[in-house]
Amino acid sequence: MENSMSRILIETTVRQTLKSLQENPKRSIRNLVDMALHFSEGRFQSRFFQTARTMLEHEDSAYYTLVEDAVSHIETEHLVKFGMNLGYNSCTWGAQRIRTNEDRMGFNIPWTVLFQMNCPQYSAHLPQYDRAIGEGEQLGIYSWMLLSHGSPLELLPLIEQHSDSAFFLFCRPEDITAEVLDEITPLQHLMLVVRWSGTAEDVCTTLRDARLPYSVYYPYSQQDLQFILNSDLFCETQQLHPLFTVLTAKPDCPANIRQLVHQAAIQTRNGQYYQTVPWELSYDTRNLDEIISDDACCVFFDGHGQLFALDRPDCPSLGNLFQEGLTSLIQRAYPKLTPASSQ
Repeated sequence: MENSMSRILIETTVRQTLKSLQENPKRSIRNLVDMALHFSEGRFQSRFFQTARTMLEHEDSAYYTLVEDAVSHIETEHLVKFGMNLGYNSCTWGAQRIRTNEDRMGFNIPWTVLFQMNCPQYSAHLPQYDRAIGEGEQLGIYSWMLLSHGSPLELLPLIEQHSDSAFFLFCRPEDITAEVLDEITPLQHLMLVVRWSGTAEDVCTTLRDARLPYSVYYPYSQQDLQFILNSDLFCETQQLHPLFTVLTAKPDCPANIRQLVHQAAIQTRNGQYYQTVPWELSYDTRNLDEIISDDACCVFFDGHGQLFALDRPDCPSLGNLFQEGLTSLIQRAYPKLTPASSQ
């Protein structure tokens, strides 16, 4: 990806802001948001930063503390690299490219893609994943979520090869070994998302001591509803200092429960009560895509390469990544709806 003048200017401003945060954090954060709003060109950027500015008018916002803590405990170059890949490459330049390609090619393109990476199957298909990510970047997709249920070591070279993208690697606490920690530390465009459980605290402490960014995720079903609605979950997860608390519905979770959890995530996020940002994986991912390009498109590949619409869990498979490319799959699964001609 080329270093445009706008990207260079934004990165320079981000670095300056990170330095000034030590002296006056609240003013520095507000100034950064105001600058971003001033230079916003797309609808998504303007809406996002306008919302951020409104939220930051709340002087007691827990997000001020969240940002201060992140700057104090995450290595600066890691913050800059991951932040620029996600904020600029994906949500600014990439979003513009997605809209252009959608108009030109006639199908919807997601802002992110989720891959279920099952051991040992994924090892045999790393070339297909590499090709898919390369195709996605050509379309404007620069955010990727990898859902791992085993050692992520073999995934790390794949992540390393795509240094312009931002990767969220979902993993279990027991899979973050000393060897894995050594390998992920140089990957500044990677954020681990650790499953919240009894052993997550030790792993999060290790990541914090290593000055790495991380989040946590909580798989939920109907029996977890009250734990989420009364915010006890967020009260507990914030003790581990994660940037995001991601809510992931279990396969058997009813649609109405997912909707209630999503509403709880929105209310908690807007209330700014906790030093972690709630994010319901399927609904919030879909809503962000709708802001970027009107027609929502939420793409998930299971461990066998089957394409599913994450926001339509009852929909059958739409194709297989191991048999054809990402672009052709999305083109067939998510065609643009042609407006009906007026009579």
